[in-house]
Amino acid sequence: LATIFNLAGVRYIFSGLFKIGALALVIIFQPEIRDFLEKLGSGSIKSISGLADKGNKKQLHYNVVDNICKAVQILSLESTGALIVMERAIKLDEIIGTGTPLNADVSDSLLRNIFYNRAPLHDGAVVIVDGRIAAASCILPLPKRIEVDSELGTRHRAAIGLGEISDAIVIVVSEETGVISIAREGQLTRHFTPESLRKYLRREFIHDRTNEDENN
Repeated sequence: LATIFNLAGVRYIFSGLFKIGALALVIIFQPEIRDFLEKLGSGSIKSISGLADKGNKKQLHYNVVDNICKAVQILSLESTGALIVMERAIKLDEIIGTGTPLNADVSDSLLRNIFYNRAPLHDGAVVIVDGRIAAASCILPLPKRIEVDSELGTRHRAAIGLGEISDAIVIVVSEETGVISIAREGQLTRHFTPESLRKYLRREFIHDRTNEDENN
């Protein structure tokens, strides 16, 4: 109104008040402004670090899959029995509790050593959680379904049994034939090659885990 009616004196007074008022607001609300800027800055840093963590987790999953496939390839050629469980959404704490805790990096040499038929931990399953071997020599439940093929050995039956109660991916190497199989959701799929196993795990495990991390 002072501008419209050309009231120079009133306009001068109010312009001074606005300058003083702005400075007063900064002084009065200095702690709140500082907290806001700190939160804004830390939020940006967290978002950047979150992207880095996401990339690191994805690379970790790729390394885990590659090491599993390398180990399975040799175990299959040597007809060494193996049972590898990859935990997904449903936690397997009870299963892990039946074995020997390891908390070790997933490497093809360690997996081969665990399943060497004279090693103390070869009898049972290895459980992999968050890219690490949580435990070895774990006991898996047998299937409740009576129509499971009676010709299947204990490893295959145990893999199917775990699939009935969890969403884990279970990799089985037959001690008799060296055939590579995957049990999931109570179903057994056989005759994987190391390459087809790698493609399957990259599609079904890494893709799902990446989506889960993004949702979290």
